[in-house]
Amino acid sequence: MSAARASRGDLGLTHVALQVSDVDRSIAFYERWAHLKVIDRLEDAASGNKAARMSPSGDSSFVIALAQSASQPVTQHLAGLGHLGVACADRAEVDRLCAEAAEVGCLRRGPIEAGFPLGYWAFLTDPDGHQLELSYGQNDPDA
Repeated sequence: MSAARASRGDLGLTHVALQVSDVDRSIAFYERWAHLKVIDRLEDAASGNKAARMSPSGDSSFVIALAQSASQPVTQHLAGLGHLGVACADRAEVDRLCAEAAEVGCLRRGPIEAGFPLGYWAFLTDPDGHQLELSYGQNDPDA
């Protein structure tokens, strides 16, 4: 790899894009449940399309891109085993977030103790049906 290419920060896996029906509503969901921060937002006045990039660290090394189309409805979502995963500090955080998610109606499944390597996990559902996994102890035999 050339020195010029090695110094670029946009090589390799850079983002996952989710189509959403309302970018503001999705931002609120991922800020609350995944602790993601908005890096930037885009809006095309001509088409009405909107987008936002979010990351846990507030930088752009890897982001979740939320894309809202003014003309195309959301027809596919992360379901089945498809999901975005967020590690929590401990089981108590998973339990607390699951209780809050149940109260607002977005807890899909769990929490479940699955042992090593899956750990303690639960699935939440975002406003468009994409799954978000909250977990503790994944890939940690001592958890």
